[in-house]
Amino acid sequence: MGVIGQPQRRALITGGLAATAALITGCSSKAETTAATTSVKSPSPSPAAGPRPDSPWAAFARLMHGNERWVDGKLQHPDRDPERRQFVAEEQDPYGVILSCIDSRVPPELLFDTGLGDLFVMRTGGQVVDSVVTGSVEYGPMTSGTPLIVVLGHQRCGAIKAAYSALKDDKPLPGNLQSIVEELRPAYEQISQQKHADPVDAMIRVHVKLTSADLRTNKDLAPLVKKGDLAVVSAYYSLDTGRVEVLTGAPSA
Repeated sequence: MGVIGQPQRRALITGGLAATAALITGCSSKAETTAATTSVKSPSPSPAAGPRPDSPWAAFARLMHGNERWVDGKLQHPDRDPERRQFVAEEQDPYGVILSCIDSRVPPELLFDTGLGDLFVMRTGGQVVDSVVTGSVEYGPMTSGTPLIVVLGHQRCGAIKAAYSALKDDKPLPGNLQSIVEELRPAYEQISQQKHADPVDAMIRVHVKLTSADLRTNKDLAPLVKKGDLAVVSAYYSLDTGRVEVLTGAPSA
């Protein structure tokens, strides 16, 4: 996309200024001037990353292929070198938004094998959403055309387990933890209507689906979804296998 060209032009301009300054001062030899110009040559993305995905399907495929590498232990670690750091230093253009839990075992950049400038990441306890979090999720799609949002729940979520127990036993959690519980109440009420072999796991999956549905239909994101410029996916991460399971909203090619 056009954003890739802009840092290159800035770097070329910078290189020209560096070389000119060296000639004016008379302190550099021709070889040193050439070295100065070369040292600020235009950066480019890491070879393993490829161009930025520009559609919901392409972004989704990029993430899922990264997760396959994570599961198989064949990581490429794209976009994590000094050139990539330099490339995104002036501006960013992530291809995905991830809303996930604060759990230390679920770092989105690692489990999708991504790097610098690839993702906007929001992490809250039990991936619960309030107006500030919603605004943060909206930022990429509404300001730079980020084509994909993934709401990512995970196996054995401690926040949802605690909320389940608090609601089941009618014992509020201390401090602001109770605000997380209240955000999870709709999922609890839905799974309470029938028996589940693992009610906490069922609650995790329901909550992720409800959250993604709310984002998909909110007044600011819904028009982008309708036009096909944005997909909102709900997904579930297995701590045991490392695999991301898509629940709802997967875009079509």
